Amino acid sequence: MFTGKGGVGKTSVAAATAIRAAARGDRVLVTSTDPAHSLADALDQPVGDHPTRVPLPDGGDLDAQQIDAQQRLERHWREVRDYLVSLLAWGGVGDVEAEELVLLPGLDELFALVDLRGQVDGGRYDLIVVDCAPTAETLRLLSLPDALRWYVDRVLGPGRRVARAVRPLQRARGAAGLPVPEDDVFGAVERVHADLAAVHEMLQDPARSSIRLVANPERLIVAETQRTATSLSLFGYAVDALVVNRMLPDEVTDPYLARWKQRQAEHLTTIRDAFAPTPVLTAPLFEDELDGVAGLAGLADALYGDIDERAVLGDGRPVTVVADGDDRVLRLALPFAARDEVDLHRRGTDLHLSVAGVRRTVALPAALQRREVGAARFVDGYLEIRFVTVDDRPLATSAGTT
Repeated sequence: MFTGKGGVGKTSVAAATAIRAAARGDRVLVTSTDPAHSLADALDQPVGDHPTRVPLPDGGDLDAQQIDAQQRLERHWREVRDYLVSLLAWGGVGDVEAEELVLLPGLDELFALVDLRGQVDGGRYDLIVVDCAPTAETLRLLSLPDALRWYVDRVLGPGRRVARAVRPLQRARGAAGLPVPEDDVFGAVERVHADLAAVHEMLQDPARSSIRLVANPERLIVAETQRTATSLSLFGYAVDALVVNRMLPDEVTDPYLARWKQRQAEHLTTIRDAFAPTPVLTAPLFEDELDGVAGLAGLADALYGDIDERAVLGDGRPVTVVADGDDRVLRLALPFAARDEVDLHRRGTDLHLSVAGVRRTVALPAALQRREVGAARFVDGYLEIRFVTVDDRPLATSAGTT
């Protein structure tokens, strides 16, 4: 998966990676969850909602797809949407306003991930390259499965029991009161919940999935990329490489660009030092626009050189649990976070984390649920949360960082 700043540059890097892998003979799909739909522009080929065959210059082909997120939303969420609209209408909200209120930001793009899981499970492709939306939208998209899981676990079961109890009373009285959801509404939520849980598990497995960040060598973008890496780690997603795009090549010696070259070199050094040992790849600023498949193939060669673009280039695991004597330590990679930006507390079997204003609720694994939080500290870019045996003592509810 590719995300980051750079607009079409990000899309071009994703498409170039897919083209290079397909040229090796792999069965490749390049797909986009970016609502800007720039994948077709980068390939200079018409691309639709279903995989479209794109021929390569030297023979062979790949499939490309621009997912219609609105169509996926209609397929997976129609029953839930219709109930929520009726509920708001009962409360006096007009139909048009109700339709707008029930669509959570990013929910349509979220169902594009369900489609991605179907492509993976189908076994038709050796490699699937995903051009994600820009950074902010991607972070929102990747955090939604966690949030939805938390709400479904706490609302779905009790809500269904209440609905089953109230529904006969309404029918007996013949009253048209508060709309009560039917079982098909709960069934739709359960299906979506199960699909997203499977997608979440797939994307958080560094042996199967990884994220590559694309950034231009500019001060503000470098700072944003560091924040992005921290947020991705917070949610358990592995970054296996960083692509620095549009570097001025060495052969450019015009004095007018000398300062730009110097600044780019400084930013590249900062990136390599900050992200080590994560690989940092560079792509040059070409002398002309990259036109279609042939131009993107040149970008891929310049970017990867002798590196296998299909491999997982970095082996970092953002979240691990390790044994330390009788204790267990939850290690969470937060490479660019400051200690005073982190807040955490425990509620039952959940750990609530906030890092620089980004919040996540972590469902603790069974091995940690019957332990209490002993302490938390920063060590070499990791937040280490120690869980100690509880004997018969009550579970801890909070802890600070040191």
